[in-house]
Amino acid sequence: MMANDGKTLPLFRTALIHNEESAVLWDSEIIKTPRLVDLFCGCGGLACGFREAGFKSVFALDHDGPAAETYRRNFKHQVFDGDIADLQKIEVEADVVVGGPPCQGFSPLGKMTPSEAVAKHHVDLNMLWRHYLRIVDMVKPKVFVVENVPELLRTGEFVLLTQEAERRGYQLVSGVLNAADYGVPQLRRRAIIIASRVGEPHLPAPNGRRATVRDAIGDLPLKPTGEDWHIGRNPTPKSVERYKCIPPGGNRFDLVRERPDLAPECWIKKKTGSTDVFGRLEWDKPSLTIRTEFFKPEKGRYLHPQAHRPITHREAMRLQTFPPKFEFFGTKIQVARQVGNAVPPRLAEAVANAVLDVLRLIGTREVEKGTVATKERRGGERTEPAAL
Repeated sequence: MMANDGKTLPLFRTALIHNEESAVLWDSEIIKTPRLVDLFCGCGGLACGFREAGFKSVFALDHDGPAAETYRRNFKHQVFDGDIADLQKIEVEADVVVGGPPCQGFSPLGKMTPSEAVAKHHVDLNMLWRHYLRIVDMVKPKVFVVENVPELLRTGEFVLLTQEAERRGYQLVSGVLNAADYGVPQLRRRAIIIASRVGEPHLPAPNGRRATVRDAIGDLPLKPTGEDWHIGRNPTPKSVERYKCIPPGGNRFDLVRERPDLAPECWIKKKTGSTDVFGRLEWDKPSLTIRTEFFKPEKGRYLHPQAHRPITHREAMRLQTFPPKFEFFGTKIQVARQVGNAVPPRLAEAVANAVLDVLRLIGTREVEKGTVATKERRGGERTEPAAL
């Protein structure tokens, strides 16, 4: 195997933990860095969290060109920029495969689209987990991780995924994790599936760290600087007057009540519906889910807690827990899509630590002569698969 600099790397056989004292012996070799393949990688939210836990990404794939370039700039290796169906061979060795197959067909937002053509496209997207398993067959990782919307765990596709994984010798654990339970200043529920062929997997237990909007963005200037993605829109005077009607925690109903003359006619007529639309964040609570159009307050609860404007790209990156030195590539809209689609790195780090627990079992098995000592720790909301 060759490194990026052309030097030969030793064969990677198993994972090590965070430091020299935690090293496990395997075939008389000490291995320090678990290796990672990242499918449907986006800009690299999952890989960013896994890197914080001690993993090294060695290969990634995504069909979104700007997102793939963002990944390249941060992880310094090849990214297959194209359709996973076109990837016929992968010549890397890795202990873990991770990925979040596109979820529009499972997501409630995706199901709202009435177009028959779009619906068929969503069906095709829902089948991409089969290509994911095809890559798993090539790499033969000890563990693989799938991330998706919670609705996935109630589908027949999940039942089939489970059956196919078990047929390959993997044990699975799955559940819904809320990012806010793992130190992310955001209420964001994601389905996590961890599959292992080297020991019993488990979901990460909530770590007790709770973060707020203030923790994430309270130190940033109220007025966007125009630098380092702290960039704002140019709202009309009418839009600013609308923003001023929304208190912390408020939404479009406050605008209709306080200034019906400023409210769109459709909002006046619609007495019920989402309480997030045109909502304002609160300093001392987590944000709601940061999606791809966080710069549009009409799309969700994206007004700044204090300033009369939507949150900036930098603020969204902070709420997603991307580190300051993470470099984004693309236009404003392209980068917003990358940020909104990403797994919060801090949530990914918690999942990575749970994976490390499984990889440690290899060393435990060596020390205990075949007896695997597993922890009974569990986390998340357990979800039973739906009947076909």
